[in-house]
Amino acid sequence: MHHPLLCYLRPGMALVLMSAVGPAWAANTLPDGPVLLGIPVDFILFALTLLGVALFHHYTLQVALTGLTTITTYKLLFTGFTFGTGLGGLGLHLQHEWVMLSNLLGLLLGFALLARHFEESRVPDALPRYLPDGWQGGFVLLVMIFVLSSFLDNIAAALIGGTIARIVFRHRIHIGYLAAIVAASNAGGSGSVVGDTTTTMMWIDGVNPLDVTHAYVAAGVALLFCGIPAALQQHRYAPIVAHSGEDARVDWARVAIVAFILLAAIITNVTVNVLFPEISDRFPFLGAAVWVALLLATPLRRPEWSLLPEAFKGSIFLLSLVLCASMMPVEKLPAASWQTAMGLGFVSAVFDNIPLTALALAQGGYDWGFLAYAVGFGGSMIWFGSSAGVALSSMFPEARSAGRWLLHGWHVTLAYVVGFFALLLILGWHPHATHKAEAIDAVKPTIVAVGEARADDRPAPDLNPHRPT
Repeated sequence: MHHPLLCYLRPGMALVLMSAVGPAWAANTLPDGPVLLGIPVDFILFALTLLGVALFHHYTLQVALTGLTTITTYKLLFTGFTFGTGLGGLGLHLQHEWVMLSNLLGLLLGFALLARHFEESRVPDALPRYLPDGWQGGFVLLVMIFVLSSFLDNIAAALIGGTIARIVFRHRIHIGYLAAIVAASNAGGSGSVVGDTTTTMMWIDGVNPLDVTHAYVAAGVALLFCGIPAALQQHRYAPIVAHSGEDARVDWARVAIVAFILLAAIITNVTVNVLFPEISDRFPFLGAAVWVALLLATPLRRPEWSLLPEAFKGSIFLLSLVLCASMMPVEKLPAASWQTAMGLGFVSAVFDNIPLTALALAQGGYDWGFLAYAVGFGGSMIWFGSSAGVALSSMFPEARSAGRWLLHGWHVTLAYVVGFFALLLILGWHPHATHKAEAIDAVKPTIVAVGEARADDRPAPDLNPHRPT
């Protein structure tokens, strides 16, 4: 079944509309598009796309592609793109974004296989033997999920945590504890560039990995403020079953493969961005490194290739939202500040945090540790606010109630606020300079005319709209 809007946004119609637009040109300023109640229509279309994703969980890919088609057509007709208008402007925009999108696709697909390697290593099966009795066992499990998420994708960490919880709590898990599992997985990934898609996006985009690590200050505080109440909730609801997992035998070869793939990604990204930054935007080295490592390890343990079709579908959904976000006029957003970052955390509870991160990266000027914590942990406040929550709810359908999640998972919202202000008081807000300014200055792409030569010899645009004047 297809989303009804797709009937009206067929690719052929979109191409007809695009071809009617004039050629790209180099202009100092692009046309200002229509506004509604003082808000550019670009943002309204983007917000409607995110709202559609939140409301129609079974048609997320169709909604995302519909939103991408609508926004692209609107930009072609009314406002143009960063590098010009018309098909030429669109082509140059895609040329500018293709490396980031390719890296993200490679990582999303590669990490799906990496997560399965870790699951099949039987390390998750062995973990229950280290859990203490009483409510402390529930809290230690949340700490384990936090640690796993620092090097695994937060979705995988949440699913592993949910699987272990099923075993040790005999399939009786409190809604508040499910919310805490999602919160722990999102908190653990917030300070690591290999622990969450949002922080990986920052890494791909050129943010120094060390510039997000202080998110762990907030994440650690948040884990205490939501983990302990959730563990007490769970203990009253269904106490832990002690001494589970004694018979699990770890497949150390798969553990070594996971370490090898992560090491390959880290070494490649550091080498390219630190030693050869001038080529970092020419090829998706990071995504390629993950796949080279996966293929090299195949003779030792074969990846679960059957996961790729579903992972590819999910990746296209996320890439569509990221591409939508890249087209937004970020110069019209509120200035980056700790108040804005904190607000993005609450927005992340309702809208997907991937496009929100893309907007913030395009805008620049954030303290990346604050942003990583806000968009990461903030999505835990409602079950559909993060991919980890959506994934866990597929295991526990009873979690698919925003009202029950907010009521029984009240400690997650409290923990988000306490963690954010703890980071603000302990380290303070220190915004980072626009990390792509030098790269953009070094590459001034040629504006390509479509169908005819450039209309005139107006000066080329300033390709870094965020540079201070």
